[in-house]
Amino acid sequence: MSKIVASQVQIDSSSTTSDSVEVFLDPYSKHMNQVLDSALAYAPKKISKGDGEYNTTAGNLLADIMLSQTQPIFKSRTGKNIDFVLFNHGGIRSILSKGKVSARNAYEVMPFENTVAVVALKGSSIHDLVSYLVQTKRAHPISGMQVVLNRDGSLKSATIQGKPIDDSRVYYVTTSNYLVSGGDNMIFFREALEVFETDYKIRNMLIDYFGKVDTLNPKIDDRFIRLK
Repeated sequence: MSKIVASQVQIDSSSTTSDSVEVFLDPYSKHMNQVLDSALAYAPKKISKGDGEYNTTAGNLLADIMLSQTQPIFKSRTGKNIDFVLFNHGGIRSILSKGKVSARNAYEVMPFENTVAVVALKGSSIHDLVSYLVQTKRAHPISGMQVVLNRDGSLKSATIQGKPIDDSRVYYVTTSNYLVSGGDNMIFFREALEVFETDYKIRNMLIDYFGKVDTLNPKIDDRFIRLK
């Protein structure tokens, strides 16, 4: 009868590498770096989540990508359309610098394993979502929705696809599986009537989009603003 004995090996600065292992892994490492660093698109200027008060170039880009990339998947599986997108400002972890945009950049922007989910919410829950945006006053990325604040920060109007929120309707909101579980205090997602998991990693979605376009040129616009 054989016996398996385990022991803990301390790995620190005194540990040495094996030349044979390094030689074996080197071509794979070089190939991976080449894939990660190959240009997929071009950014004519820096794209950041810190360049606007209520909406930013990075946030608008991400939200618009989530809408355009998820819509055909959701439509093919359910026959329904996505109404709007909500992501969280803190989920964007890096800027996109001016110049080439690569898969590595997508990993830097979205290092997590979060996936895209679509949530069915009643109109009443959408009011809670809007209240959250008004109260937090952060540039949480949105697309397909417009929120306008008065000068004092109170809500002036909120529309989805250019129309007022209808309490009797069910809206389909694209977001991340992390937020569906109440992450970033978005507890209104717990009122979901249904949750559709796409199994599409947000990072992979970015890579797919970058590979389809030539130039990334998002702009700060009026999707979430405060009147002066």
